[in-house]
Amino acid sequence: MEDLEFEILDAIYFVEPFETILNEVSEKRFGVVKECLRKLIRKRWVQVMVFNEQKQEFLSSTFFDFDRMDDYHFLATKEGLKAHTSK
Repeated sequence: MEDLEFEILDAIYFVEPFETILNEVSEKRFGVVKECLRKLIRKRWVQVMVFNEQKQEFLSSTFFDFDRMDDYHFLATKEGLKAHTSK
């Protein structure tokens, strides 16, 4: 696991927006963090979350627009947490 992957997983034990992730990791380049987050989503270590107004809660989403990552929230999955704690 790369250091940035570890930092991202560390930041999303709870549902967090992209902006919070960017503020909490040492890497400050938007594109680098965005690409690393994309890799974590592909590994199924991170779940994309969207706010459902009707239910007033965050729900997982299988679809997202990579170009608009800052519009979403993120949460580490069980697999992601296992990988994070085993490092």
